[in-house]
Amino acid sequence: MTDVRNAGLIAKVKRRGGRGDRSALGTWFWDIDRMLLLLTLFLIAIGLIAVAAASPASAVRYSGEHHKIAPLYYFWRQLMWVGVSLPVLFGVSMLPVATARRFALIGAALFAVMLAATPFVGVEVNGARRWLGVSFAQFQPSEFLKPLFIVAVAWVLSLKSKEQELPTVLITGGMTAMVGGMLMLQPDFGQTIIFCTVWMALLMIAGTPTRVLVGLVAMVPAGLVAAYMFYGVARRRIDAFLFPGVDGEGAGDHFQTNAAHSTLTAGGWTGTGPGGGTAKFGLPEAHTDYIFSVIGEEFGLIACSIIALVFLAIVVRVFVKLLDEQDEFKLLAASGLAVQFGAQALVSMAVNTGLAPSKGMTLPFISYGGSSMIALSIGMGLLLAFTRRNPFLTRSPYVVKWGS
Repeated sequence: MTDVRNAGLIAKVKRRGGRGDRSALGTWFWDIDRMLLLLTLFLIAIGLIAVAAASPASAVRYSGEHHKIAPLYYFWRQLMWVGVSLPVLFGVSMLPVATARRFALIGAALFAVMLAATPFVGVEVNGARRWLGVSFAQFQPSEFLKPLFIVAVAWVLSLKSKEQELPTVLITGGMTAMVGGMLMLQPDFGQTIIFCTVWMALLMIAGTPTRVLVGLVAMVPAGLVAAYMFYGVARRRIDAFLFPGVDGEGAGDHFQTNAAHSTLTAGGWTGTGPGGGTAKFGLPEAHTDYIFSVIGEEFGLIACSIIALVFLAIVVRVFVKLLDEQDEFKLLAASGLAVQFGAQALVSMAVNTGLAPSKGMTLPFISYGGSSMIALSIGMGLLLAFTRRNPFLTRSPYVVKWGS
C-alpha cells in the first residue's frame, strides 16, 4: 500500500509543472505567451538599471538647502513599485476573458469619474492638475484609465457584429471626446493624443468603412489648427518645436528638448559607463520623461537601439499572434493595448531625440513612477490575458501525427 501511495505521489510531482499540470498556475503557465512575458520582464529589469543611473541627477535637482535626497532614493522607490506591480501583472493575466472584460469596464467607469474630478480637486504640479491623493499616496487617474478605456472601446466596437445598426463609431467617438476634453482641462495634451490615436487604430482594425476613416483623418489638421489657436499648451509646445530660436513661452520646452538631445548623444555609441554621465545633471526630469536620454549617455546609442527593438518586438509579437484570432473582442482589445503600448514608447523616444515636442510622456516600464508602473502592469496583464491560447482546445482528438 505504501509503494502504491509513493508511486502516486511521484507521478503527481512529475506532472506538477509539466503540460499535464491542470492546476491554476500550471494552466496559466502553459497558456500564456511566455515570450511576451519575458520581453516585459526584460524591460522592467532595464528600467531598474536606468532609474538607478538617473536617480543621482534627480536627487541633486530636487534637493534643497534643508532637504537632501539620497542619490539612489528614486531607485529604491522604483524597486518597491516593481514589487507591487509584478503581482498585479501576474494576477490580471490569470483572469478569464469574461472576468478581465468585466474588470476593465468597471475600472474604466471608476477612473473616468476620477479623471473628471482631477482638474478641480487634483494636486497641482508644475502648473498641471493630473494627480489625486495626498503626499506619497498620489496617483494619476489618466494612467490607469488608458488600458481600461481601450478595453471598453474594444467591447463597444465588437458589439457591431451582433447589432449591425449600433452606431459604434459615434458612441466610441463620444467616449474618446469626453476623455480628451477632461485631459485638456488638466492640461495633458500628450495623453489626449494617445487616446485619440488608439481610437483611430481600433476603428481601422474593426473594419470601419473607408469613407468614415477618410473623414476622420481629414479632421486631424483642423483639430491641430484649432488646438494651436485656442489651446495655449499646444501653441506653446508647437512654437517651441517649430521656432526653436524664438524666446517666450516655448523657451522652457526648447531648453528641455535641447538638453535631452545633448544628453542622449553625449555617450556616443557605447556610453560613458554606469554612473559616468555628467550631462544628465542638466535634465529637468532625468528619472521620468527623459530617462531614455540618460540611457543614451551612460549605456550608449546601441543600448537605446536595443530598447527600441524590444518595444517593436512586443508590438509585432502581439499582432502576429492575433493573425488567426476568431474572437472579435479579444482581437480588438489586444490590438488596442499593443497600439497604446507602442505609441507611448514611440512618443517618449521621439521627444528624447528631438523628433517631437515635449509632452511629458513616460517610457513604458522604464521611467520612474508608481502610477505608471502599476497601470502598465494592469495593461500588460490584460494583454497577456487576451492573448492566452490553449492549443489542445482546438486540436481534433481524431487526428494523429505520426513521426519518429
